[in-house]
Amino acid sequence: MQDVWHLMQQQPWFFLLSVGLTSACIGSFLNVVIYRLPKMMENEWKSECKVILGQHDQNSDQTASHSSSFNLITPRSTCPSCDTQIKAHHNIPILSWLLLKGRCAYCSTSISVRYPCIEMLTAAASLWVAWHFGATFTALLYIVMTWGLIALIFIDIDKMLLPDQLTQPMLWLAIISAVLGLTITVEAAIWGAVAGYLSLWSVYWLFKLLTGKEGMGYGDFKLLAIFGALLGWQALITIILLSSVVGAVIGSIQLAVQGKDKATPIPFGPYLAIAGWLCLFYGDALKIWYLNLLGV
Repeated sequence: MQDVWHLMQQQPWFFLLSVGLTSACIGSFLNVVIYRLPKMMENEWKSECKVILGQHDQNSDQTASHSSSFNLITPRSTCPSCDTQIKAHHNIPILSWLLLKGRCAYCSTSISVRYPCIEMLTAAASLWVAWHFGATFTALLYIVMTWGLIALIFIDIDKMLLPDQLTQPMLWLAIISAVLGLTITVEAAIWGAVAGYLSLWSVYWLFKLLTGKEGMGYGDFKLLAIFGALLGWQALITIILLSSVVGAVIGSIQLAVQGKDKATPIPFGPYLAIAGWLCLFYGDALKIWYLNLLGV
C-alpha cells in the first residue's frame, strides 16, 4: 500500500486516474444511497411509530424483518419497470448507460439520465479536488467529504432531508482530521463546528418566533457545522452569504419556471453544500470578492 501511495505522489497522472475511476464507482453507489437511505429511514420511523402507538404485532415483526433486508447492500439493484436483477456488466458506471443507450437491457424501458450524471459529477468533483491538492491526505479527506456532500445534495432535493446517518459521520471525520493535523487546529475545528451549528440554529428560532414558521431544518445546522470544523468559524460568513444569494436567485427562478408560489419551501442544503465546497478551494478569494462587492 505504501508503494502504491508513493507511486501516486511521484506520478500525478496515476493519482488522478485512480481517483477518477474510483470516484465513478462511488458515484454508482451514491445513486443507491440517494434512493435507498430515505426509504430505510421511512421504514424505521414507521416501525418506531407502531411501537409507540401500541400496534406492535406479528405483522409488525414481518414488516420490520422486511425493512431490515432492505438496506444499502441488499437486495440487489433491479429494473424498476420489469424488476429484473441488473447484472454486473450492465452496471458499469457511465459506460453501461451509454452502451445501452439509456435503456434497460431486458425491457428497453428508459433509464433516467440522472444516474450517469451523478456518476460523472462524482468523478469530476473528486478529480478537481485531486488536481488542486495533489496526492495528499488532505485531498483524500476532501474527496470523501465530496462524496458525502453529493449524496446530501440529491437527498435534500428529493426529500428535503439531510440525514444524520451522513452528517454526523462527516462532522466527526472533520474533527478527527483536525486532531490528525490534516486541516486546522483542534480548537479552531471545535469552535468552528459550534459556530456553524449555533449560527443557523439562532436564525431558525428567530424566524420561527417572528413568523411561526420553520425556515430551515436541523440538518442545515449540522451541515454548516461540518464546514466550520473543516475551515474554521471565519469561513462561515462567506459560506452563508454565498449560499443565501445563490439560493435566492436560483430558487426564485426555479419556482417561476415551475409556476409555484413563492411560499413553496425549497431545500437550502444544496446551496450550503456547494458554497462550502467552493470555499475549500477559493475561500479567501470569495471573501475578498464579497468585501469588494460591498465596497469594504
